[in-house]
Amino acid sequence: MAVLITLSVYAQDADRALMRVRYNYIHIKDTTQKKKPHQENMLLVTGRNASVYTSYDKLNRTIKNNNRLMEQFQPGSTNPKTGINTEARSPVTASDFFFFFSAHKMFVKERLVNNYVLEEPLEKIDWKIHTDTLTISGIQCQKATAHFKGRNWIAWFSKEMPFQSGPWKLNGLPGLIVEAYDEKKEVIFEFDGITPSKDQQSAKDLNENQQTIQSMGSARVSVETGMEYLGSEIKLPADGIRTSRQELDKLTAARDSDPNGFINAQMASKGIKGTFNGSGNSSLLKTVDSQKKEINNPIELPERK
Repeated sequence: MAVLITLSVYAQDADRALMRVRYNYIHIKDTTQKKKPHQENMLLVTGRNASVYTSYDKLNRTIKNNNRLMEQFQPGSTNPKTGINTEARSPVTASDFFFFFSAHKMFVKERLVNNYVLEEPLEKIDWKIHTDTLTISGIQCQKATAHFKGRNWIAWFSKEMPFQSGPWKLNGLPGLIVEAYDEKKEVIFEFDGITPSKDQQSAKDLNENQQTIQSMGSARVSVETGMEYLGSEIKLPADGIRTSRQELDKLTAARDSDPNGFINAQMASKGIKGTFNGSGNSSLLKTVDSQKKEINNPIELPERK
């Protein structure tokens, strides 16, 4: 396996988080099951010069699981366990997208026990702005269209909110993208609310949260509490490992073929001794299983020649 480099070479200036936007993400991933689309709650955190887009469902699960772990290790807790038994879960979006507009850079973060980060081109979308207007939840919006990643997109953006960000990889308009969908409505980003950004947890509390989880055996690997996206800054994960798409695909294949072996290898790479032998109730293994869903209609389609 190629040598992986820490994220220091990827350092980007943090940006102040100013707005949090929620979207209902609806995607017909399997065209043979059009009446059963994938549905997920998503979150966009945006500032003037940067944004991050992640799964709100994934975020809430992470916070909930970490809280349950911490409860197990509270003084007086009987028979603490390092694993969490979880109910069956619907799949969530694995990738988080970071945009740094001033630097013209985009990064994708994938969590495979450790956090892996790869840089992708920040492609300029050739938007055509129309005169059509629409009010969405009291927000005055204007129409824009573009062909991007194999689909014809319709976006409704608001100049009242001067952010050039939007859901997924959609960006570059003179205002926040409030709602967007492709012309076939196979992929829809439906507006679900917006709130000004506030510090949800002090730096001291966040640090204590991380230190508590770090004391729990294998959970020490690349700590992620879920609070990283609810603070006052938009920034890349400090523990991110630089990789390429090719290497990430190899890691994903290794994880899928042997989850236990992969987790042990990841732990060993951090100098953590011990053997992980997950059961069917392991949240880590359930995360792997949740990604194994047939997709014949990905969000990015090949361009027709």
